[in-house]
Amino acid sequence: MSFLVKNYNRKKISFSRGKGSFLYSASGIKYLDFVQGIAVNCLGHAHPKLIKTIQNQSKKLWHVSNAFKIPEGEKLAKKLCQKTFADFVMFQNSGAEATEVAIKVARRYFYSIGKPNKNRILCIKNSFHGRTIAAIFASGSKKMTEGFGPKVPGFDHFVFGNHQSMKKKITKNTAAIMIEPIMGEGGIKLIPDWCLRELRKLCNKKKILLIVDEVQTGISRSGNFLAFESSKIKPDIVPIAKGIGGGFPIGAVLMNKKVAKSMTPGSHGSTFGGNPLAMAVGNTVIDIVSNKKFLNNVKNLSKYFFLNLNNLKKKYPKIIKEIRGRGFLMGIQLYGSQTKFIKKLMDNKLLTIRAAENVVRVLPPLNVKKSEIDLAIKVIDKVCREIK
Repeated sequence: MSFLVKNYNRKKISFSRGKGSFLYSASGIKYLDFVQGIAVNCLGHAHPKLIKTIQNQSKKLWHVSNAFKIPEGEKLAKKLCQKTFADFVMFQNSGAEATEVAIKVARRYFYSIGKPNKNRILCIKNSFHGRTIAAIFASGSKKMTEGFGPKVPGFDHFVFGNHQSMKKKITKNTAAIMIEPIMGEGGIKLIPDWCLRELRKLCNKKKILLIVDEVQTGISRSGNFLAFESSKIKPDIVPIAKGIGGGFPIGAVLMNKKVAKSMTPGSHGSTFGGNPLAMAVGNTVIDIVSNKKFLNNVKNLSKYFFLNLNNLKKKYPKIIKEIRGRGFLMGIQLYGSQTKFIKKLMDNKLLTIRAAENVVRVLPPLNVKKSEIDLAIKVIDKVCREIK
């Protein structure tokens, strides 16, 4: 009997260890892991540099209150600002916390300039911004909000891709528009670069803030350090998490000087956010994944993967409807049963995970090998053949 709450429909399999792109079950079976903790283990399992960092830092200092300076956090914040649009960083522990803070910062900014009624956040209907009580209402998904009333006020929604709907929803009380550049849970749907540029222009025109949620898309997963960078825009606030810790819990909010000024002492806090152990890991991760050679490898290998996935789409046009995504945030949209397809992949020792719109999410580690991509293609081909 399990004493865990049944809020997860867990597969009846557990793992005893992992190495690189692979997981090994308790019974010793080897699986190619293209879930990687849902885009978290950006360097795969048990990366030697991360192990060394954790070992070294754990011997010195794990946790100290934010009442004191934390040099490891200062160092990571500086690196993040140097590599992005940001002027300041606020560390948290998770993506949900980071998006909560993004919402708080947007509201606090307008409060600080004497416009407290500008406090509503406009989001895409059925997007995903975390599981906290505010974040589920930001997402606006009935599946996530059902049973968690009363409704948290302050959020408005527009339909993905409907620009007129979005413009109509902007009122005198709108503080910010919050979007994912690639909707992960929502079905690996991309917001095109031209659209992000128009969104930035619109926010400038309406004098509202732009929040780009990079929790799943960031930290080089798209082939850019942050996914929006290909559009050449500068958002005001960007929550990040997942990949920045390479498997260790870290969240952060990147922000420009304008909005950061409103966050004065006492306006927000996090007991564990920015702890020395997490910050040491984050420093090692960013040094690896923001390297130009590393990013080029992500771009090249992901193009190779997409090419082969699209070849499978041509080969099985009645099974695969569309190949979606960018970089190593990939989706296979199916005509048939998503559950059956994922189960068959797992039976063939390839681990994937679902997304909305009947999409199978494929999330390799960013340092995946070409031979491992070939193995995944071979398995997907086999499964399509069996279903056919």
